[in-house]
Order: sequence, then C-alpha cells, then structure tokens
Amino acid sequence: MPPSPVRPDRSSPHPLWRDDTVTTGIHLDPTRKHDFLFLIEATDSNPNGDPDAGGMPRTDPVSGQGLITDVAIKRKIRNTVALLNAHQPEPGYEIYVEAGVALNAQHERAYAARGDKATQADARAWMCQNFYDVRMFGAVMSTGKKPAGRVQGPMQIGFSRSIDAITPLEIGITRVTPTKQEDVDAFNNPTENKKGKETEMGTKHIVPYALYCGTGHFSAPLATRTGVTTKDLAIFWRAFQLMFEHDRASARGSLALRGLYIFTHDDAFGRAPSHSLFDRIEVKQLHDATARSFTDYGTPDIDDTDLPAGVTLTRLIG
Repeated sequence: MPPSPVRPDRSSPHPLWRDDTVTTGIHLDPTRKHDFLFLIEATDSNPNGDPDAGGMPRTDPVSGQGLITDVAIKRKIRNTVALLNAHQPEPGYEIYVEAGVALNAQHERAYAARGDKATQADARAWMCQNFYDVRMFGAVMSTGKKPAGRVQGPMQIGFSRSIDAITPLEIGITRVTPTKQEDVDAFNNPTENKKGKETEMGTKHIVPYALYCGTGHFSAPLATRTGVTTKDLAIFWRAFQLMFEHDRASARGSLALRGLYIFTHDDAFGRAPSHSLFDRIEVKQLHDATARSFTDYGTPDIDDTDLPAGVTLTRLIG
C-alpha cells in the first residue's frame, strides 16, 4: 500500500460554494461508502458523440438506447472544478488531465518538488496531494522517464444509459463563408476551370429528446489512501450539479441534471449492495407515446421506506 499523502488544509469553505445542500450532510463524509444515481435530460442535443461514428450520439446497437461514457462525465466535472478554483486558486485543486498539458511534465513536477532522492511512492503521494482528479478519480501515471505509478480512484462513475431507445438525427447546415480565401476569390472571379464557392455545408447530430440514467460509487477505504477530505466531496457534488451549466455548446444543445440521489452507508464498506439500493428508484413513462419532455416520465418513484439499517438517502436534486 502506498504511503498516505501529506494533506494540505482543505477544510475551509470554498469561496464559490453557494449551496448549503452540498456543504453540510453525511454525504460529505469521506469515511463512509456512498452510492449515487443521477438522471440527465438531453433536448435537441448530442450529449456524447462517438468519434468512430462521425460524431453521432452513442447508442447501444442492440437496444437502441443512448449512452454517455464515464469519461465524458468526468471531463465535465474536471472542467467545472477548474472553473470553481480559478477565481481563488487553492493548493490541491489542480487538474492532472488538462487540455494542452503533457502528462509526463506533471510527473516531473512531482519529482522536482520532492527532491533528488524522491521515490515513485513519494511522487505518487505528491500527485494525490496536488491534483484533485488524481485524488478522486485515480490515474495511470506510469509513462515517461519519471513515472509516478498508478492510483486507484475512490470515485467511480459508470456509463449512463437512456431510459428508452433514442432516434439520432443528422441535421444539414450551411455557413455563409468558405474556409479558404482562394474559394472566395474564385467565386468572385470565376474561370472555366475553377468556379469557387460562397458557402459550405456541414452537419450536426442531435437526439431530439432522451432521459439518461447513470450511477456512481465512492469507496471510503480507497479515499483514505488518496487523502480525500470532506471539502473534496463537497466540491464534487457542487461540480456535479453545475457541470452542464458552464459547458454550453452548439453541439450539445440543452443538457440538464434532473435527479441526483445519494445512498450513504454508516461505515466504510457498506450495509447493502448498491444494485438493491438503485432498484428503489424507478423512472418510467406515463403513457405509450414517445417522450419529448421530462413531464412525460413524471416524478421518479422512490421507495425510501424501510431502507437497510445504516443506509440514508440524500436527494440533492429531484
């Protein structure tokens, strides 16, 4: 087992936390096991394009259900944590997997900080201490001349799957100007061999409507290894609720978090299997017609009576 990292002081409230529902409560206790279920609504949006399919929304080829990968969700959380911390940077909240930054360079920082005699375990502890996503999600840091090893993250998120089958659409669009200047020049002064062009065609992929359901898990024993604090969990739930609010883009249309339900156990290893807890939350259509809004599903049916001893349900959304 790697040595426990030196923990910076991350106990004070973050300046951008504004919601008391994510700054108090047992769902912030890193010594407990947490299992959570969430609902994501997509309207005229491509929530997660598949690069192997030309950017089309990801689907299960057998059931036709839409998919959102865990990687897509964690990317949004990383981006949101970076935004929350940018206003008043604090030690311990850097992001390891960041656009435009080589991973090996981050490993080298760890060795430089720990000195000439630093071991891989020292570097790994430094990475956990300084990078929020390493501490929460884990990382494989075995590349480069100065590898920092592997960290198994305590916070894991699975694929999200739409409640019903989706019907992806490909929408044709035009742009009023071409990309290349020579096309503009040729259009304004056409010749027999080159006519040029004044517009260009493109496509957008959307899902008219879908409601996705996903799950996640937090392991307290693994959190002890990486040094997760109450504040780390608070910023995770805050970022989870904000991740679509600051990730707007033409391709993604409208995405909204419609439900976030956390089952907290009173010990580190859990009091009940997570699947039995998730089965207590049922989302179903109210009628046979194709769903086109959240109201077509109604309020999720949540059975919170007679929960297993030691399990508490916290509803952050829904």
